[in-house]
Parts: sequence; structure tokens; C-alpha cells
Amino acid sequence: MSELLAAFIFFFAVIDPIGTVPVFIAVTRGDDAKFKRKVALKAVGVSALVLLFFVLAGEVLLNAINIPLSAFQIAGGIVLLLFALSMIFGESKPETEIKSVRNSTETAIFPLAIPSIASPGAMLAAVLMTRNTEYTWYEQLITSSIMLSVLVIVLLLLLLATHVHKLIGDSGASIISRVMGLILSSVAVNNILGGIAHYFGLSVVA
Repeated sequence: MSELLAAFIFFFAVIDPIGTVPVFIAVTRGDDAKFKRKVALKAVGVSALVLLFFVLAGEVLLNAINIPLSAFQIAGGIVLLLFALSMIFGESKPETEIKSVRNSTETAIFPLAIPSIASPGAMLAAVLMTRNTEYTWYEQLITSSIMLSVLVIVLLLLLLATHVHKLIGDSGASIISRVMGLILSSVAVNNILGGIAHYFGLSVVA
């Protein structure tokens, strides 16, 4: 049960559903309820397809170009750490991505689906949390279900975006985003250390 909760918190941190709400509001400002619902459904649907692609094909692509998973885990951990530090010390996720709305035409895809929901960190997490060498197909299915459950939360928050935003405000979303960044940074460091240990462990055996 604790492992399931840890996986849920991990995906919640990298996807950051609450941080997506201000981005969605900025994207759909002035639009009617029907259009907002359509954008929310499309954005979450595209995000689910992108993340499931990385679950199914991410490791296969790495093997095809002869990159060991431990190296990807280290690199992924570093990227996650940089992503987390930018959430903590730089502009928060909502502040950064709202700026990109001004030049966006297909708003459901960019910046909502990518990079707000299916962020680079989420794509890396999808691969790292479903490694074929460490997890059975059943465990990968459970992890994928947890990831999709976080996306369902994203969809619900987007559909209730106006009410959520009134409740927490821009400052509340910024604070939550930074807290998620702190959690994510600890996960990233753990991935880096795990990748290093796994890499040198394989080297010793060889």
C-alpha cells in the first residue's frame, strides 16, 4: 500500500495538477463553458496518450540505441532535479507556462497537454517507474493506472478550474507548485543514487 501511495505522490508531483489550473484559466479566458470542457478533455486525452507511449515504448527505444537503463535513470534524475529546482527557486510552473499562452494557437496541445500536464519530468517518470527489468507487467499496469488516476484528477480540476482558482488563487497555486518541487527534488536525488548504484553493480558483475 505504501508503494502505491509513493507512486501516486511521485506522479502527482511531476504532473502537478493544481499548477495546471492557472494555465488552463489563462488559456480559456473569455471562452464559454462548452469550449472549456472540450479543451480540458482534449488536453488530458493527449497527455494520457503521450505518457502511455513512454510507458510502452520508452525502454524499447533506449535498448534500440544501446543506452543502459541505469544511464537513463541517472540522466532522468538530473533532469528531474533541474526541473524541481526550477519549480522551487525560479518562476513556478503556472507563472512560466501562462507566459507561453500568448503565442499559442492550439491551446489544448500547447501549453496545456505539453509541457504543462505531460511535462518532461512526467515522461521520464513514466519510463523509470515501469522498467521491464524491475517490474512485472502486472506491476507496470498498476503503475500506469495510478498515473492515469492522477490525470483524472487533472481533468476534474480543469472542469472545476474557476472554483479551484477562486479558492487557492495564483499565490496558492505557486506555493503548492514549489512544495511539489521540493518533493520531486528528493525523488530525483534518489533516482540518481539508485542509477549510480545499479550501473556500478552491473559493471562489477560483468
